[in-house]
Amino acid sequence: MRITFYAHASFRLEADGLSVVTDPYTPGPEGSNFDPIDESADLVIMSSATDSFHSDPSHVRGAPTVVNALELPPEGKEVLGLHIRPFPAMESMTFDFGRDPDANALYLFTLGGLRVLHMGDIGNPVPEAYLEALHGEVDVLFALAGAHATISLDDLDDAIAAIGPRVVIPMHYFSPRGVLEIEPVDTFLERLPADSVTRTGGPELELTPESLPADAPHVYVLEQSR
Repeated sequence: MRITFYAHASFRLEADGLSVVTDPYTPGPEGSNFDPIDESADLVIMSSATDSFHSDPSHVRGAPTVVNALELPPEGKEVLGLHIRPFPAMESMTFDFGRDPDANALYLFTLGGLRVLHMGDIGNPVPEAYLEALHGEVDVLFALAGAHATISLDDLDDAIAAIGPRVVIPMHYFSPRGVLEIEPVDTFLERLPADSVTRTGGPELELTPESLPADAPHVYVLEQSR
């Protein structure tokens, strides 16, 4: 599977003849301030349909099938041959958004033989029932690493320990290109042993089931491409 980091919580995943984009943001100065994705995809998965930083597929080219994870049944659903299972969540219940917190969802799917969990925009500890369901079932975790309005880093550490992913890829952290005042990725990385972190030096990472690191969990930091 080839993974490309666009920006914020948006990635491109390619394997099995399928291209998937996660949580596309609204581009430009009226939105996230990130550049448009401007590439085609077969499938777009969004953690909700209400947050402009996670739910704007308008700049994904072609005619992708768009899935709102919150609208999937609890047991999940197969879309374009990909089984997607949602884990409904909420934004932070303590952060002041100037509005009520919105619902969103973590979502789990398998592509290229790898089980992928995207954390959506959860702002609270991952519920114990979810941790039990996900334990040992995740190879690659896209982890919210910016704290503040999303899951705290203490709670993220607990979730990683409970779920046991082989690979962790940070997302949703401060970018000088963006508009959100959240933590930089280094705040998360400083909590980890140095030998458990690899900076790829670019926006792409190739993973296969055979190439998963033995020293799990291993953190790969991708460079933002948008």
